[in-house]
Amino acid sequence: MATAPELLKTSPEAVIRPMRATDVAEVAGIERSSYQFPWSEGIFIDCLRVGYVCRVVTISRRVMGYGVMSVGAGEAHILNLCVGEAFRCHGVGKRLLTSLIERATAAGMGAAFLEVRPSNTAAIRLYLSMGFEHVGGRRGYYQAAGGREDAAVLKLALRAPHAPSP
Repeated sequence: MATAPELLKTSPEAVIRPMRATDVAEVAGIERSSYQFPWSEGIFIDCLRVGYVCRVVTISRRVMGYGVMSVGAGEAHILNLCVGEAFRCHGVGKRLLTSLIERATAAGMGAAFLEVRPSNTAAIRLYLSMGFEHVGGRRGYYQAAGGREDAAVLKLALRAPHAPSP
């Protein structure tokens, strides 16, 4: 099987598409390998069932990342964004995040929010590079090996799509 850099070189066109129920096992595998306290397959199935924006990014039909976002009441909430370890630092996360932001903007949302572990410095660098700003925190938000870990809350102001002139 080709390595991540080989896949990116031979098939440079990553495809971002809606997540399907048939993707959940692969998505959950990436989740389990990325987090000490991962979401279950059931959580991903529930996200699909209730109509959250669920996307996967694939190369050569191989799922290498995913994102889950809720939209409503003028706000988007990025609930989960993850790229498989072999595909990190290749621009995949940025493309996926951009796709979610574009979707939220097209839906007329005024802002996008997310929580991130302060210890996840790579993700924080990505979010800040995309224009997110730190707006607060949540004490004990994440389960952690030593008890609980706080979350940093980040916000991105979105521009509503321009309506055509009359």
